[in-house]
Amino acid sequence: MRAARLIKMVLLLQSRPSMTGGELARELEVSERTVARDVLSLSEAGVPVYADRGRAGGYRLIGGYRTRLTGLGRSEAEALFLSGVPSALREMGLADAASAARLKVSAALLPELRDAAAGAAQRFHLDAPAWYQEPETPALLPEIADAVWDDRRITARYLRKDTAVERELEPYGLVLKAGVWYLAARAQGDFRVYRVDRFTTVAPVADHGDGRDHGAHGARFVRDGSFDLPAFWAERADQFARSLLREEVVLRLSPRGVRQLPYVTERAAAREAVEAAQAAGGPDGQGRLTVTLRVESAEVAFAQLLALGPEGEVLGPAGLRERFAAAARRTAALYG
Repeated sequence: MRAARLIKMVLLLQSRPSMTGGELARELEVSERTVARDVLSLSEAGVPVYADRGRAGGYRLIGGYRTRLTGLGRSEAEALFLSGVPSALREMGLADAASAARLKVSAALLPELRDAAAGAAQRFHLDAPAWYQEPETPALLPEIADAVWDDRRITARYLRKDTAVERELEPYGLVLKAGVWYLAARAQGDFRVYRVDRFTTVAPVADHGDGRDHGAHGARFVRDGSFDLPAFWAERADQFARSLLREEVVLRLSPRGVRQLPYVTERAAAREAVEAAQAAGGPDGQGRLTVTLRVESAEVAFAQLLALGPEGEVLGPAGLRERFAAAARRTAALYG
């Protein structure tokens, strides 16, 4: 365990000009005191780790030191072959590059590890699209992916409802969610999310003579180093889900209905509704919990909450309650 940590420390210092004790401690998940002891051990072993003192100090390797301790173990090799999503790579036009990279890694592995690719592929497979949906690859995805990789500005026409708008974008990242591709891009100074299948044209921004970095494929932009794609997507996805929930439904749920609610409607909204009801007094004398649930619309709520059957009673709004009563009468008539 300690030997693996020492190797990781050397590789971290090899990949960066300098790291503070706190940064190394976070990366290695140890205390700064342990980092100091490990640095001393590396120095005694002949690894030239130098400590800069003072507030702006840290640790660095001197003399262009490069370790040869880069051999992959079996678990590392298998994880490497699992790191890509084959369908996503294919849709972005990167299948050939990924295949070549895997071949090169395979050739570099020790003979006893060269079955890692086949072993991993036969044990794990990621199927990204949702059930009952036929995934379609957006026609312009490869061009957008190229712009993302190269930090190239693009001019794009985008369908917003029935209107086509034109935007100059700085494409920061692509997200594949339930079979649908989204682009996170900066436009007019703000970060926004666009569905890739709604782009109708994409072209690199030509040289405007503005002194910015331009290449054969168009103008480059300077990436904001503080932009974190996973964090940005998580925040926007949560905002989007909440923005859809514009109406409220009052339900009386059995204990089983409480357990089923997150599986038939938006999970976060269901959790919030149940927690609020429990804090306000909990179940009634019959063990039923009355909750106020945020929903997208009465129409959507009707389709979703039917799945609760007798485990949930709609108390309001009155129009929705009457729809459930009518559906119950028709169901009872069918079953006699």
